[in-house]
Amino acid sequence: MKKLLAILLVAMMLLGLASTAMAEEKTEVTIWYYWETIKHQETLSVVIADYNASQDKVEVKTQYVPFADFKKQLSIGATADVLPDIVIIDGPDHASYAAMGIFADLTDKLADWEDLAQYFEGPIDSCTLDGCLYGIPFGSNCLALFYNEDMLAAAGQEVPTNWDELKAVAKATTKDNVSGLGFCSLQNEEGTFNFMPWVWSTGATSFEINSENTIKALTLIQDLVADGSLPKEAINWTQGDTMNQFISGNLAMMINGPWQVPTMREQAPDLNWNVALIPVDTVNASALGGENFAVIAGGEEDAALDFLKYATSAEKVTSYIDEFGYIAARKDVAAGQFQDDPTMQVFSAQMAYALPRGPHPDWPSISDAISLAFNQVIVGTMAPADAAAEAQSTIDAILAE
Repeated sequence: MKKLLAILLVAMMLLGLASTAMAEEKTEVTIWYYWETIKHQETLSVVIADYNASQDKVEVKTQYVPFADFKKQLSIGATADVLPDIVIIDGPDHASYAAMGIFADLTDKLADWEDLAQYFEGPIDSCTLDGCLYGIPFGSNCLALFYNEDMLAAAGQEVPTNWDELKAVAKATTKDNVSGLGFCSLQNEEGTFNFMPWVWSTGATSFEINSENTIKALTLIQDLVADGSLPKEAINWTQGDTMNQFISGNLAMMINGPWQVPTMREQAPDLNWNVALIPVDTVNASALGGENFAVIAGGEEDAALDFLKYATSAEKVTSYIDEFGYIAARKDVAAGQFQDDPTMQVFSAQMAYALPRGPHPDWPSISDAISLAFNQVIVGTMAPADAAAEAQSTIDAILAE
């Protein structure tokens, strides 16, 4: 009996050692992301948990890096050789890091992947540099105007459709500690994303900052700040902060994106709000947003790609993309979205006027010059014309390199 027990104990120990060895054989893949919206984080966690449970060779984990620090951490990580295996990165930044050699060239590895043909041209272009593919699109979005229906009605105002109407409605609803309009005005890419629709609505391009049109856009911002409609505190607000100000009743209108819609519906079910196209100067305009997946060169490339093929399959994207408030980058998925959602249909309509930032390998530096210009105007340290001239000088030097 004792001999039998001893044999059983040895067998159990060996089984435990074997199980441990099998667990240790799993390849660990780490993803960096910058989403601050809890709903986004939770939805991504579900996708990862489903993948981890679907196989026993790869274990995917995540790490949150704040948007303001994301690019710096990526650059520092490349120098120190401390990088994740996958990043979920803002589309305009993709070309810059691909040019630095941080992202793996997936051209050959995805050459026979039939799903690639399902992606819209714009999102794929944002993952492409010099004819080579350095990522897979995640999803697309754009900006539109959110407005508090009760506040506009109380002020006797209609939804603004042009700049003059916007200024009038913003001023009329600015009272009792409520600001008429707010949008993220951080001095980084997030702020540039929110500012560029005003520039493009005048007909100017991303590289024509010292122009009559862009100065007009900067003057609009100056005017909104001058009459109290746009709070200077917006230079410290992320898009998430702006949403929180809106649902707390501190803003009558805001510029923001569809990714906020699921959170707003969950956190402020009684708030009476709606969305409309961004008021125009000359032409309709919005900023094309969205993220891409990129695989880090020299990391666990094959394991990372295995997860990405799973996460970007039509079936999986269909299961989660609406939870992000994004428009799918896959045509086959996008075709079936938002059929019973009037709010999201507005964003789909706004997408027709959404323009990409750049695209240019040095867009991050160009963006820095632009965000500095409108920050200087908001805080009042520079007049629109002077801020535009200074930004253009920086941009011209970048383009000449």
